[in-house]
Amino acid sequence: MSRADRGELTLVLHTHMPYVEGYGTWPFGEEWLWEAIATCYLPLAELLDAQAPAPLTLSVTPVLADQLQAPGVAARFAGFLRDVRRETHRRDAEGCRAGGEETMARELERAAGDYERALATVERLGSLGDDLLAPLAPHASWTSSATHAVLPLVMTDAGLRLQVESGIAAHRARFGDWAGGFWLPECAYAPWLDPLLEAAGVHATCVDLTDVLGLGDPRQLTPLQSDEGPLLVPLDRATIELVWSDGGYPAHGAYRDYHHHTTYHHRVWRNDGGLYDHDAALAQARAHAAEFVAAAIARLDAGAAALGCPALAVCALDTELLGHWWYEGVAWLGAVLEEAERQGLALASLDDALTRHEAVPVPAGGLPVTSWGSGRDLSTWDGPRVADLAWRARAAELRAFGGGRTPRPRAARELLALQSSDWAFQVSRDSAGDYPRERAAGHAAALEAALSGPPDTVARDDGTVRGLAPWLAL
Repeated sequence: MSRADRGELTLVLHTHMPYVEGYGTWPFGEEWLWEAIATCYLPLAELLDAQAPAPLTLSVTPVLADQLQAPGVAARFAGFLRDVRRETHRRDAEGCRAGGEETMARELERAAGDYERALATVERLGSLGDDLLAPLAPHASWTSSATHAVLPLVMTDAGLRLQVESGIAAHRARFGDWAGGFWLPECAYAPWLDPLLEAAGVHATCVDLTDVLGLGDPRQLTPLQSDEGPLLVPLDRATIELVWSDGGYPAHGAYRDYHHHTTYHHRVWRNDGGLYDHDAALAQARAHAAEFVAAAIARLDAGAAALGCPALAVCALDTELLGHWWYEGVAWLGAVLEEAERQGLALASLDDALTRHEAVPVPAGGLPVTSWGSGRDLSTWDGPRVADLAWRARAAELRAFGGGRTPRPRAARELLALQSSDWAFQVSRDSAGDYPRERAAGHAAALEAALSGPPDTVARDDGTVRGLAPWLAL
């Protein structure tokens, strides 16, 4: 099938970090942000700069952008690279040599170069002050809600508008042009969101209809027109799961094992248990890129034949998978861009691709509430294990907007922080100890204080939620 007849693949990278700036260090807190900047955001920005304009879609959540532009963030990040990562790599390498592990010591010294390159980049950015968003800014085209709230769980229209409109206002203020692309946090969709999204200017969003239409169904390869709102673009799990699944590429034995680490928390082993070989891992990433592109072409060919028109496959990934969780992920992405050209696969940003694909009506009977969480429902964020968090957020929202009131900015920011999807996700996955519950409890208490205290004691910045949601839509 010809390139034009088969259609195109769009890669959507969803870039997000919970509001950890100023909230703790190791093992939970700011270190998450520092690691993501060093191992994911800066290497990715370098790749995208080399490809500009890169044929993909980058969404950056407002809450991440808030942190990347927070006062003092560049200096604290540079301090982490100089004072922590440089020293811990040195100590680990020294200990390995003392124990006769020369190969392991050399790998630690090679890996230390990742952080030295990140430090050099930050030092080059010095003229931009605290703006660590600058490397990603030229590529950011989609936005999201202010603090990554699961929108179907927000109780009130006022609360929804606060999340959605604050996120859009932040994107416009930072990046200027916006074509209406909006990432639904956790891909959590409900039909009643359509009118509100439409009113806010949202043109398109992604939805996970895997269990509605069926895995691999060709109907996953065409956009849907909602009755009262934006275009709904199905994610193509058949393509995504080549990368992001239990048996996806990052699980291959040659790649660096994320879960096992040295004394100073560095990683020198492969997934198969052997010592890590960086050159062999990069060769495997290139092989997987070639395999991915070939599989995407086959998927589009089959879809176009079934649909009778060019197909649109959306492969959406959390950006942090690339480089952070999957150490070789940025190299894999770069190889995909090269392989697409070699094999004749059309790549495009989602905004551009949607101008070439006619939407079809939603299925008869409408769409259910869906997400890309476990079970494709909302249970990750409101199931029995996290019911207390869900009810606390709902009660706080009703208190904030009760009686038709408009909360003061400090209260609104604490509510936004409390509504983040990340706290319930971390509890459901048991991935961060007591940290998410402590964060949720702290924001709930601060919200109550902001609502009940006199204005002159709650309007000031006391160091919490500093820099969060500077463009509140109140």
